[in-house]
Amino acid sequence: QVQLVESGGGLVQAGGSLRLSCAASGGTLRTYAMGWFRQGPGKEREVVATISWSGRSTYYADSVKGRFTISRDNAKNTVYLQMNGLKPEDPAVYYCGADTAVYYYATDQYGSREPEKIDYWGQGTQITVSS
Repeated sequence: QVQLVESGGGLVQAGGSLRLSCAASGGTLRTYAMGWFRQGPGKEREVVATISWSGRSTYYADSVKGRFTISRDNAKNTVYLQMNGLKPEDPAVYYCGADTAVYYYATDQYGSREPEKIDYWGQGTQITVSS
């Protein structure tokens, strides 16, 4: 069973940057599509960015497009989310998730994904933005 651990969260001023990492243990992420999701207080979990297993295909929610960048290093079994230009509406618990569906490995394509389709989750890391 793959276990995911996020790190890199914290408090940052509006306009600042953070880099989140999601490291896997107990298995390899190499064949999984991956995503970053977030959940604010009283809100549903929503997709932020996703990446196909090779990194060739990426997707960004409109709210973060141009500010966030998802990437992965399969040799290190790690996925990253570089967040620049953080805004007051970005604070949430950020989760990484792994999608084991074979279809996405075969096609090496990945886009927006409903949270309920994700197979493995990390414990989340809190992002707070001060104005």
